[in-house]
Amino acid sequence: MKVSVLVRSILVVILYNLFVLYIGWNAWMWLHTMFEVENKWILTVIVVFFAYSFIISRAFQQVSIFKIVGSYWLGFIQYSVLLLPISNLAVYILTLLGASLSTAIDSIGFFIIAAFLFIFAYGTYNAYSPVVRKYTISLAKKTNRKNLRIAVASDMHFGTLSGKKHLQRLITHVQKIQPDLILLPGDIIDDDPHVFFKKEMDTMMKQLKAPLGTYGILGNHEYYGGKIPQFVERMKEMNIPILMDEVLNIGDSLYLIGRKDKTDKNRDSFFDLASETNRSLPIIAMDHQPLSLKEAEQAGVDLLLCGHTHRGQMAPNHLITKRLFEIDWGYKQTNQLHTIVSSGFGFWGPPLRIGSRSEIIQIDISFTK
Repeated sequence: MKVSVLVRSILVVILYNLFVLYIGWNAWMWLHTMFEVENKWILTVIVVFFAYSFIISRAFQQVSIFKIVGSYWLGFIQYSVLLLPISNLAVYILTLLGASLSTAIDSIGFFIIAAFLFIFAYGTYNAYSPVVRKYTISLAKKTNRKNLRIAVASDMHFGTLSGKKHLQRLITHVQKIQPDLILLPGDIIDDDPHVFFKKEMDTMMKQLKAPLGTYGILGNHEYYGGKIPQFVERMKEMNIPILMDEVLNIGDSLYLIGRKDKTDKNRDSFFDLASETNRSLPIIAMDHQPLSLKEAEQAGVDLLLCGHTHRGQMAPNHLITKRLFEIDWGYKQTNQLHTIVSSGFGFWGPPLRIGSRSEIIQIDISFTK
């Protein structure tokens, strides 16, 4: 390990623990002032348990309580970064205006609790209540079809918190769309597929049927799980091929390119993959991360489908994703290339979405040549 990496890691650990201490101090001040709580150790144990549950869950992936608690903690800590400094400033201002310290702490504490309750209630609703976003595009390509309807769902992160009920929502919505083709552009599972298999969610996926088939690709989280062969084989058994730098001719009417994720440094370029196609037919491609738009355009891709960004998932993270990606959500056309980036059907970490929604994409394509 490089010294610079080691130093940065140590600094991150120190800063994280300092902020956990800061959260604990704020909680203690409010509880002590409001309820005259004297025993600090109970609060200390609770805060430490929450603060390290997600880290522990990485080592004990089959113990779901750590994953659940740790995931919610990630949402809590993000909004603590935003809310607690404001609350401390508000308490200071109230005392300057003549309020007693205890009154200021009590009143601002209730406001912060109400804010967290709203964030978690509203965020949970957005995460578990998917919408169908519709796009209509025209491709100047000649094919044996007049039109094509595609259903797209990315970033499901199926596992502990994005479970069977959420999968059933996906199945129900997709069946209502009645697509000709179903595409899943990566992060189908949340790292290790153990929970996905244990809950028999793989079997449920068989209900995602379309006349031209259902196809998926790998996202970065399938790589993180380290069990790609097992996952790919199981999906094949469920009639959902996972394309890994592969090109398919679908019904002699279009080409489908499924690219490996950027995590794989040895993946093929769009130029290599598109060289296997006849450019007179429509070329549709899945690439989990929206990082190769220019390459896809130059390679002759007509429709590029991506996910990964979650549109930041929890505001104001979308301000970061907008700077990281040429397009972090929605639709963009550059010459012949139409790009659609989904905010995803599931979520990573906490089942919260603020400023984004769980979504399924419906694309209606007309061929004009």
